[in-house]
Amino acid sequence: MKFARTERRAISTNIDELVKRGKLEGYPAFPLVITPLASYVNLRQWLAANMDSVYVELNDAGAILFRGFDIAGQDGFASIMSLLSNDHLLEYKYKSTPRAHVGGKIYTSTEYPANQEIPMHNEMSYTSTWPMKIVFYSKITAEEGGATPLAHSGEVYKMIPLEIREEFERKKVMYTRYYGDLDLKWQDVFQTTEKSGVSAFCDKAGINYKWSGDYLKTWQVCDAVRRHPRTNEMLWFNQAHLFHVAALEQEVRQSLLALVDEDELPRNACFGDGSRIDDEVIYLINDIYRKASIVFPWQTNDLLLLDNMKVAHGRMPFKGTRKVLVGMY
Repeated sequence: MKFARTERRAISTNIDELVKRGKLEGYPAFPLVITPLASYVNLRQWLAANMDSVYVELNDAGAILFRGFDIAGQDGFASIMSLLSNDHLLEYKYKSTPRAHVGGKIYTSTEYPANQEIPMHNEMSYTSTWPMKIVFYSKITAEEGGATPLAHSGEVYKMIPLEIREEFERKKVMYTRYYGDLDLKWQDVFQTTEKSGVSAFCDKAGINYKWSGDYLKTWQVCDAVRRHPRTNEMLWFNQAHLFHVAALEQEVRQSLLALVDEDELPRNACFGDGSRIDDEVIYLINDIYRKASIVFPWQTNDLLLLDNMKVAHGRMPFKGTRKVLVGMY
C-alpha cells in the first residue's frame, strides 16, 4: 500500500501565541490585561515559560490582570504564588488589619465589614520593610461592589502640592500604635503570646516600643516618599492618610477620644519630628488618591499582580459573599 506524500507542517511553539494582551476599556495606562486564547492554556505553565517578560511588563505597567484563566482554586493559587515568589512568600507579621491565614503563606484580604471602604495604600508602607510584589486572587466575586481600586504611586506623588510633598520628604512620618482593648491586640499583630518575642521583633525591625503592664505602645519613623529601585520613579509611599486620626469617621473619632487621649489611640500618624499633620492635609491626600484611582469590577478567577511600590490598592464596599486571597513577596 502506498501513501500519498505530504509536506510536514510546522506547528508554532511560540508561547506568546497562547495569550492576548490588552487594556481595560477606558484605562489605557494600566493594568495590562493578559487573557488566554484557548481554554487549555494553563497560567502556571505559561508563567513558568514567560517569567522574565512578565516582570519587564510589570515594570512598565505596574499592574497585570490575568483574566479568563482557570486558577483551580486556593491550591492552584498557592502553586502559582510558589512559582512567582520562587518559594519566598512573606508572612504577614506586624499586621495593621485583620485577615485570616488560609494555608502556607496565603491570606484572605483585609476582613473589614462589607459596608466599609478601605482607602488605597501600598502594602506595609508603614514599616521599614515591605513586599515588592502583591498578588490578589478573586475566588468568589461579590454580588455587588467589592472592587479593588488602583492608583499609580508616581501619579499620586506628582498630584500632591509641592510644599506638602517637600514637608513630608523632609520630616518623614511617625506611625504610633497602642495595643489595648480598642483594636488588634499585640498577640494577634505579632502572632506570639511572649512579650520577649515581640521585643525581639521590634528590636530587629527598628520599631520603638514601651510596655505598660500587658499593654504595648510602638512608634516608628519611616520615609514618606521613595524612589523605585528599578524604574527610578519618585513614589508617594506611606500610610499617614490611613493611620492619622482624621482618617476615622467623625462619630468613631469622637467616641474614641471620649475614651482615651489622642496619644493612646489604637493608631495615629504625625511627622517624624513629632509635630502634628493637619487634618486638612490628610483630607487632601485622600482626595488625590480618589482622583488618581481606577476602579474595575472583579471577575471570578481574576488574578492581579501588582508592583507594590508603584501601585496602591484599596477596597470598595460590597454586598454578598466576597473572597479574595492574597500572597506577598
